[in-house]
Amino acid sequence: MDTPTTILIVDDDRDIRTLLADYLESNGYRTLVAADGAAMWKALDEARPELIVLDLNMPGDDGLTLCRKLRATSTLPVIMLTARNEPLDRILGLEMGADDYLPKPFEPRELLARIRSVLRRSHAMPSNTQSENAQRMRFAGWTLDLTARHLINPDGLVIMLSGAEFRLLRVFLEHPNRVLNRDQLLNLTQGRDADPFDRSIDIQISRLRQKLGEDARLPQIIKTVRNGGYVLAGQVTVEPNT
Repeated sequence: MDTPTTILIVDDDRDIRTLLADYLESNGYRTLVAADGAAMWKALDEARPELIVLDLNMPGDDGLTLCRKLRATSTLPVIMLTARNEPLDRILGLEMGADDYLPKPFEPRELLARIRSVLRRSHAMPSNTQSENAQRMRFAGWTLDLTARHLINPDGLVIMLSGAEFRLLRVFLEHPNRVLNRDQLLNLTQGRDADPFDRSIDIQISRLRQKLGEDARLPQIIKTVRNGGYVLAGQVTVEPNT
């Protein structure tokens, strides 16, 4: 019998923790709960969850701080819970490395759908025939390691990527010199369509450009195509598994 996927719920509201834990367990997941950052780190030391549902507003270290610290060493998927009336919090959550966000109040079934989508994409990236058996993808002096799921700069230094950043960069590398619009990028990386106000792709691309050392005013690797989307310019070399 398959071991159920473990979800860690980090929220200082006991009612929300209990509600989400009960709902997710009724849908086949195993859950762990934590009321603050200290309890979250303890849970991560003792167990191996496959995804964290992380509330933004908590006492002590808030969700943004916890996500930033987590991203320094891990690509564990994170879904951030944010306040509906504070869009800046959602933007900051994505900038800190969250894979997706959900504004409160929300329906538990919507969170379930987001969890399934993020997990599906963290377990299996869409591949073209060229990169299906790839181990590394090289471009502009950089290397994306598909096994370790990190980036290596031209000097050989490892650059950590969030799960969302890794998936987005891989999609670009699988479609070099092809313009991809926001809807296509969201579908390929998150399995959902963009709403008119969804700027998550723009934020993730901005983060990728920073990690690639790009000039935001004149990027050379991931370029903006006016009224079209984005394109990864240049040659991509694929190294297969040996």
